[in-house]
Amino acid sequence: MDCVLLTHADCLGHQPGERHPEAPARLTAVLDGIAAAGLLRTWQRIDAPRVTREQLERVHHPAYLDEVENVAPASGLHRLDADTVMSPGSLAAASRAAGAVVHAVDLVMGGRTRSVFCATRPPGHHARAGDAMGFCIYGNVAVGMAHALAAHGIERVAVADFDVHRGNGTESMFRREPRVLMADSFQHPYYPQGNFPERAGYLPMRLAAGDGSDAFRRHWTQNALPALRAFKPQIVFISAGFDAHRDDPLANIQLEAADYRWLTHALRDIAEASGKGRIISTLEGGYGLGNIGAAVAAHLMALGDCSR
Repeated sequence: MDCVLLTHADCLGHQPGERHPEAPARLTAVLDGIAAAGLLRTWQRIDAPRVTREQLERVHHPAYLDEVENVAPASGLHRLDADTVMSPGSLAAASRAAGAVVHAVDLVMGGRTRSVFCATRPPGHHARAGDAMGFCIYGNVAVGMAHALAAHGIERVAVADFDVHRGNGTESMFRREPRVLMADSFQHPYYPQGNFPERAGYLPMRLAAGDGSDAFRRHWTQNALPALRAFKPQIVFISAGFDAHRDDPLANIQLEAADYRWLTHALRDIAEASGKGRIISTLEGGYGLGNIGAAVAAHLMALGDCSR
């Protein structure tokens, strides 16, 4: 099978409000950018399945899952927190977003493909075990990582998060899991505020407002990439947020599409070296409709490299 693009029309049904930055137009721009770059010749589009309750409960508290299901509105909007809003289509969208990453794990572990990109929404890396946060309902990447560990016997999982915001939810869910190594670059100080752990298994890389390609590449080259190589992951996950792009309206980091392609190449090389090339990426942030499509296309050019 070619590289796999997992998505679903249900992800467009999450409509958290007319002025909310996490809008359906984000996903439309991503899919348009992938098509415009000619990538559908090598990326096979497949519908994402819904996640199961069992898969969610590996990282989320049952009481939280009950709450999300019970408050999902039949009409209008419901706020899970100050930033995370549910519409009538949100529960189905969130189920597809988490289910996509689980299915991606099954695909790469079954040898049907080596590279998967989950073009879904809402994002997931802020969601914690017991609450929604920062536009995120379910911890999509975390659900997939837990599936790799529980269902496929993986012993070393790496996750790279280059969203401009810290992946606090993913980090908190695996804080006591020695089989997981997380590398996380983000603008600091910025959302989410508060302390974060300095611990083995978590590699935080703080970028200051105004930092660009040089600082971003230096942090990853000097800190995270050597540690990820030494860890020898059997599967690599990417929380792919594109809101560190210089034209993104919600942040102040000055990256270009080429920076995403550069880092993705490096992460793919790590997956090739120790994980049989198994690499799964899922969409997190990125709110500049004029640039996210090209940035995602650059990411997929390196992620798949289907010409190999």
